[in-house]
Amino acid sequence: MNKINYQKILDGIIEENSKSGVVPKLLLHACCAPCSSYCLEYLSNFFEITVFYFNPNISIKEEYEYRLLEEKRLISLMEFKNPVTIIDGEYNPSEFFSAVKGLENEPEGGIRCEKCFRLRLEASAKEVKKLGCDYFATTLTISPLKNSQLINSIGEETGQRYGVKWLFSDFKKKEGYKRSIVLSKKYELYRQNYCGCIFSKQQSDNQTS
Repeated sequence: MNKINYQKILDGIIEENSKSGVVPKLLLHACCAPCSSYCLEYLSNFFEITVFYFNPNISIKEEYEYRLLEEKRLISLMEFKNPVTIIDGEYNPSEFFSAVKGLENEPEGGIRCEKCFRLRLEASAKEVKKLGCDYFATTLTISPLKNSQLINSIGEETGQRYGVKWLFSDFKKKEGYKRSIVLSKKYELYRQNYCGCIFSKQQSDNQTS
């Protein structure tokens, strides 16, 4: 099966909206400040963005709160063409543990991660419905370790279920991941060495021990 070029789809959506002179409202699910940096720099030229920080997979509360503070700090420091605001999702790690029950020993990047993507994108779709945004997307596709084909498939399916538009993306394109590293250094962002959940932390700890 040929992989879909999601950046090309995004380019088309941006071009279409630009021709109409409309600045759509986008709810952008954010996993962390480093991943958000390039996404915000790029997307804020074309969208009015509400960042949605919803990550119950981060089961260590101090880690969750620190990443949230870094997200807010980044937004306060960056300059944007269009407005960027942030809202906090409810922090309830039990949601994540319930969603991945029985999958604790799955390898990173497997079905447990898929369940986690679904959990966070479903919450994002509900928030879009509530706020009346035109689109929703996620910063998750910027990571070289994340399957953008899977994430976009879940986003599209979830959007259809809730009657909201999914914004296709693959933020690794156009050197997006490399740019996020540059921006992380510029703003001295905290770059964690694991995705967020306790299982990915254990795997990271095992690899470095």
